[in-house]
Formats: sequence, C-alpha cells, structure tokens
Amino acid sequence: MTLTITSAGDTIHGVLEGRLDTASSQQFSIDMQPLLEGADKHIVLDCNKLEFISSSGLRLFLTLRKATIAKGGDVTITGVSPEIKQVFTITGFYSLFQFA
Repeated sequence: MTLTITSAGDTIHGVLEGRLDTASSQQFSIDMQPLLEGADKHIVLDCNKLEFISSSGLRLFLTLRKATIAKGGDVTITGVSPEIKQVFTITGFYSLFQFA
C-alpha cells in the first residue's frame, strides 16, 4: 500500500495504491499524518488504484473524516471501484463521505 500526497492551494490530494488491509493499515496511519495536519483543507483521496479496503482501512478513513469535521475541512473520495463502493455501502460509510 502506498500513499502519495501532493498539495495545491487549499486542496490536498492523496493517491492510494494497493491493498489497505490490516497488515498495511499501521504504515498507512503514519503515512496519512500530513492529511490529518491539513484537515482544515479540502482533501481528495484518489482510489483509482486502491484494490482492497478492510475494516482497519475504513477506520482510518473515518479518523480522517472526524479530523476534517473538527478543523472545518472536508474529504472527497474519487475513483472508487464497484467493489470498494460496495464495502462503503454495506458498512454504512458511503453516506459519511462525498464521492466524485
């Protein structure tokens, strides 16, 4: 699992690639610190190359959402495959995020 972060003005882009599962979630939680620090901005998570997300990964997405709410930012998730969308829908997380 890799996370590539870039910034442009008030927007922070995070590109996720690979599997966000229990094994990779600990490293992802470290890698996502710049997103948490910039939670007052508009954060776009590009999931075009995200192959899988586990409950551990969903928990980290929720952590980011809570941080943006607290700091006045927001999160938009893009490029979600039908399989990943189904995970968000089944768990009730789909209604918590903006999808584009």
